[in-house]
Amino acid sequence: MAREDEERIVDNEQVVPGGPDTDVDEERRITIRRHELNLPSGGCCMLSTCIASALIFMCLLGFGSYFCYDSPGALQSDFKRDLDLSSTQFTLIYSIYSWPNVVLCFSGGFLIDRLFGIRLGTIIYMVILLAGQLLFATGAIYDAFWLMIVGRFIFGIGAESLAVAQNSYAVLWFKGKELNMVFGLQLSVARFGSTVNFWVMQPIYNYVSGLYNAKNHTVLGMVLLLATVTCVMSFLCSLILGWMDKRAERILQRNNNPSGQIPKLTDIFTFKPPFWMVSIICVAYYVAIFPFIALGQKFFMDRFNYTEAQANTVDSLVYLIAAVSSPIFGFVIDKMGRNVTWIFSATISTILAHSLLTFTQLNPYIGMVIMGLSYSMLAASLWPLVALIIPEYQLGTAYGFCQSVQNLGLAVITILAGIIVDHSNGDHMWVQLFFIGWLTIALISTGVIWAYNNKQRGNLNMTPAQRAEFVSVQHYQHFE
Repeated sequence: MAREDEERIVDNEQVVPGGPDTDVDEERRITIRRHELNLPSGGCCMLSTCIASALIFMCLLGFGSYFCYDSPGALQSDFKRDLDLSSTQFTLIYSIYSWPNVVLCFSGGFLIDRLFGIRLGTIIYMVILLAGQLLFATGAIYDAFWLMIVGRFIFGIGAESLAVAQNSYAVLWFKGKELNMVFGLQLSVARFGSTVNFWVMQPIYNYVSGLYNAKNHTVLGMVLLLATVTCVMSFLCSLILGWMDKRAERILQRNNNPSGQIPKLTDIFTFKPPFWMVSIICVAYYVAIFPFIALGQKFFMDRFNYTEAQANTVDSLVYLIAAVSSPIFGFVIDKMGRNVTWIFSATISTILAHSLLTFTQLNPYIGMVIMGLSYSMLAASLWPLVALIIPEYQLGTAYGFCQSVQNLGLAVITILAGIIVDHSNGDHMWVQLFFIGWLTIALISTGVIWAYNNKQRGNLNMTPAQRAEFVSVQHYQHFE
């Protein structure tokens, strides 16, 4: 999102298309690109190929972290048996991932803005992520649960800060109307990683246990070590993307902060109410998705008498649906706008999905398909909303804060959900009501954004055409 004045941006739109300044700037950019790339003809096609390649590597940045994040969920029964864990101990594997990022994710985004820069920051966070996953696998091999927790702690530091860097890359490279679709594509690839994890981890575990002729912590550790290969792949993508971004910065003579304003940690106190409501939604919505999936294998086995393989299949359906539908929703939202309306619809339909799974005997695939579509709808409309509210030079800090509060919620709620399951004697209704309650909070927060935006006549729920007119008339007015 380009900053064309020194005050504030409230939209991704830069100028009204078709103006004379736009034509001159575009001709200048094309001339610079052809000169640097030595492209006398067909330069724009090659430039488009470069951008498409960058998008691929951008999306693959998160594949390894999402794949490894859900490995415990795909092997829930094996984890609890091989390591002799209770449900509360098992959920600690997920909550410890989130605890460090309550603070470090916020500071990680700030460090990208102020110190590392996006390229170096991404590589550093990938190294931290990879080291954490290796420790996690090593702890399982030696039956050292404490080492697994340490590894998961370190893994979380890298993974969540990496997500901030990935969002910042997206806004940096795609500043126009396609931003919603880019966020959708990133989510699609990330959730495809989670889906593949649920598909392959159990068969891999069974294969390795056949080689060792046993089912124990050593087998579990070796399987987790194999999963680390996906993180190595993502690390290579971070190196390639860093090289591409450095080259693009030189070729396009890109200036990410033309006003020269320096981001400060205290900037967070200047953010307007819609940002705080977005942060609440980040917590209240996602705690009804991720902890549910983490505990989902047992839920489907108990409530619907599924086998482990059947439970994993239906449990992974949210991620599979998200992998397919996220870019579609992103494309549609790019064309239609109305982000707040989409968030509202996604939250209501997620409440419906949890209610169907809890209070009816309908095939659970129905509820999980609705949940997957709703999750895709929300992610494609919520995260780009931050870029409509916050100036570009503060986006790393803003996305970092969102990730921080989300991780605080996940850290606390995941443990509480595990405790509820342990004390419910196999009755999953109470934990489901717990999730529905959080979704209700997300719904109320969305209503606050809608009311505030209407009162201030803001652009958060406009169509793309209305936003273009809004920016032209208001000249990037302050969103009070």
